Amino acid sequence: MRLVIARCSVDYTGRLNAHLPLATRVLMHKGDGSLLIHSDGGSYKPLNWMSPPCRLDAIDVDDELASAGVIEAWRVTHQKTGDTLTVRIHEIIHDTTHDLGVDPGLIKDGVEADLQRLLAEQVDLVSEGSSLVRREYPTAIGPVDLMIRDASGAPIAVEIKRRGDIDGVEQLTRYLDLLGRDPLLTGIRGVFAAQEIKPQARVLARDRGIECLVLDYERMKGIDSGVPTLF
Repeated sequence: MRLVIARCSVDYTGRLNAHLPLATRVLMHKGDGSLLIHSDGGSYKPLNWMSPPCRLDAIDVDDELASAGVIEAWRVTHQKTGDTLTVRIHEIIHDTTHDLGVDPGLIKDGVEADLQRLLAEQVDLVSEGSSLVRREYPTAIGPVDLMIRDASGAPIAVEIKRRGDIDGVEQLTRYLDLLGRDPLLTGIRGVFAAQEIKPQARVLARDRGIECLVLDYERMKGIDSGVPTLF
């Protein structure tokens, strides 16, 4: 990766045209060929960029560009669309190249699959004395995250989200309507479990007779930070 801090102007030409006037910016030319132009504030997103597949070529600085103060110029061309990103550099403040090696990729923690696995191992958080029947319990419209039975043997369908909103409650409602027609699941009730449940979702769940369970992910992993609360 090449990192250049430079006073530059930038022009994008293609499906739309855009211009960045002369200012000091960070130019990031990555190993995949992409070029990203960043400022020192406003957002983590680049001001402009060219995604791969693309090619960076140096442009000859003619007398007109030189008289305007340009010392170096680049043109990045997208190899499929033909869009171009033209960078005119007036001053290079810093220029380094780094080999970052192979990146292992982002490992996500706390996704719905993790919550499902942990809650399947700790079904007492849903109802004390309960037991797991199955994860990903199949229905004709998709699997319910957990099917458990409470201490009395009554079935409970559990839908798990990281952030619980109205759509999640509606999804569980459809499952319950379908599962309730099965004579083996007579009296089934629903629990909507999430790390955070929006107020509107909580109101709708209460109206549908669905209980809400707020999950404390850190505590479920064994890090004491609070207690899951069943409403």
